[in-house]
Amino acid sequence: MIVVTGATGNVGRALVRTLTEAQVPVTAVARHITDTDVPPGVRAVAADLADPDGLRGAFDGAEALFLLVAGEDPQGVLGVAKAAGIRKVVLLSSQGAGTRPKAYRHPGLFEAAVRGSGLDWTILRSGGMAGNAFAWAESIRTRREAAAPFGDVGLPFIDPEDVAAVAAAVLRQDAHLGATYTLTGPAPTTPRERAAAIAAALGEPVRFTEQTREEAHELMARFMPLPVVEGTLAILGEPTDEERRVSPDVTHVLGRAPGTFAAWAERNVAAFR
Repeated sequence: MIVVTGATGNVGRALVRTLTEAQVPVTAVARHITDTDVPPGVRAVAADLADPDGLRGAFDGAEALFLLVAGEDPQGVLGVAKAAGIRKVVLLSSQGAGTRPKAYRHPGLFEAAVRGSGLDWTILRSGGMAGNAFAWAESIRTRREAAAPFGDVGLPFIDPEDVAAVAAAVLRQDAHLGATYTLTGPAPTTPRERAAAIAAALGEPVRFTEQTREEAHELMARFMPLPVVEGTLAILGEPTDEERRVSPDVTHVLGRAPGTFAAWAERNVAAFR
């Protein structure tokens, strides 16, 4: 049995599906999950990573745990996991935990807790995800417009389906124990290019507007902690060589190249129609 937290998110939903298709028993955990959110045969448990005690029933009978960075008590969550008999944890962290540890302190704390847990572990540091483009869904649907800062700065965004595929592999294989993988797409793309890829999938033009840093900061600060806002804007606007680099880790784990942003846009075009 594998427990998947964040099971209704872009990565978690794909991971539950991938494991289920491989006939792996899964318990899907999210705060507001119901049986309608999961494939037939998957156990759905409504629980919150911010409340480790509430996870006890969800972890019963499991051998492995896919863990998100959520809540403030990773030691508590991992303690409940160990008590339930879980022996392996795969943490979905952020590339920023390695490249900008001061700004991404929260993922860093989870990484440290996982490494010190006494459990077998693998850490997945994801770069920016293609699914972030869903933030444009309403403006593209209603006005055929997309806005973002740093319109011509390229980063190798990754398809969440590839993150899920890597997670499924490392959850099921012991060859990756003790590894920290950086997950990126196959090539850098700019916000302007990503908007153009969505336009191509739609078969209609999409107007791209470049926001100022101040405009982006104001919008992001409405739902993100300020240190994370600053760190994210720094990555988007002035990425380091490491943050621009295409990582070989997806190919190493899966034996194939990661998917392109254009392929993600074609697969998800209905969200922008």
